Amino acid sequence: MASAITVEGLSKRYRIGELQSAYGTLRDSLATSVRRMARREHKPHYEEIWALRDVSFHVQEGEVLGFVGRNGAGKSTLLKILTRITTPTEGRATIRGHVGSLLEVGTGFHPELTGRENVFLNGSVLGMKRREIAGKFDEIVEFAGVEQFIDTPVKRYSSGMSVRLAFAVAAHLEPDILLVDEVLAVGDAEFQRRCLGRMEDLSQSGRTVVFVSHQMQAVSQLCDRAAQLDKGKIVNEGPAGEVVARYLQSVGGAGSERFWTLEDAPGDELVRLRSVRVVLEDGELADAVDVRRPVGIEVGFTVLSDLVIPVFPKIKVLDRQGDVAFNAMDTSERWHEPANPGEYVSTAWIPGNLLNEGLVTVDVGICSFGGVKLHPHAGMRDAVSFHVQDPGKGDSARGDFRGQWRGVVRPLLEWTTKER
Repeated sequence: MASAITVEGLSKRYRIGELQSAYGTLRDSLATSVRRMARREHKPHYEEIWALRDVSFHVQEGEVLGFVGRNGAGKSTLLKILTRITTPTEGRATIRGHVGSLLEVGTGFHPELTGRENVFLNGSVLGMKRREIAGKFDEIVEFAGVEQFIDTPVKRYSSGMSVRLAFAVAAHLEPDILLVDEVLAVGDAEFQRRCLGRMEDLSQSGRTVVFVSHQMQAVSQLCDRAAQLDKGKIVNEGPAGEVVARYLQSVGGAGSERFWTLEDAPGDELVRLRSVRVVLEDGELADAVDVRRPVGIEVGFTVLSDLVIPVFPKIKVLDRQGDVAFNAMDTSERWHEPANPGEYVSTAWIPGNLLNEGLVTVDVGICSFGGVKLHPHAGMRDAVSFHVQDPGKGDSARGDFRGQWRGVVRPLLEWTTKER
């Protein structure tokens, strides 16, 4: 399969404090020359910042590639180079096919014009022909939900109405390649759901899409592959779910496994915690987990001496905001009596269709009963973390609902219905 986008050694440098002309007009050049002459005896110091540094990747035809990263990582700069809004300092980008972009929703709207007039104006700005706009006009207006106000000047629209109409125009482009920068944050919750659905339709239509978003759920669901940008460089690339998981772990959690030597292992003179791993049913280590599948928290620990009290493993599961989803401990009979010295591995299995999507962090401990409280002997807060993702097949607890399902858990319950 041919590459729709080929990027080789792409770099972009900015100089803080330097007067740079965006368009290189004669007026700009003269003004810059005058300023430099006026400052001739005082040479300023310029600080250089590389927004992108030696970025290379390929996007195959029909592939959906997502980019994730912190603010300032270089994601928007990359899309602006691909759309030729700005030029690279080094490297090259080759694009094969007609390109449409959703970078700044609302570009081209005029407050004095009506919604109808702005649809045609905005569509023209985005490269659509008048006949194409007219053919899709009713669909655009219905998608935006502004039928009642379509002949009202946009200056009387609420900000949400303007953004919805602008996205509706942009989302009905039909280019070979679509570049999308954080457009799913527009409008209210219901409209965001419709935006996600529209983006999913575009991604499944065979178009090549490069998608930048801070909504990790959307990246996992829409993209075949993803790359993480950090300080202008690609630091991780692979299947979307795995890249999202590692990115979330890097910014807000631990990894999916931890090990300690006996000397540095957390614990007391009785018990030491030796390892914690997130595993799938086949025993493989997991950074990302399908919401429909069980996931195991494997806890390894060492009993150092003959115990006089029973101990048992325990986990606490938390969501990305730190809210506790649940606590769980091993209540099997084997822990009713003191354990013999030796190495132990216990795995707590969290059933599928229980946890909600997003980053999950797990605290682990080896405890004993102390009256009405638990007495910890060994433990680690934020021991491991993993990302729960929903493939959007309709057979999870979310069904065909495309929006964000609130809560730290999202169980698939059994329902019974009787007709009265």
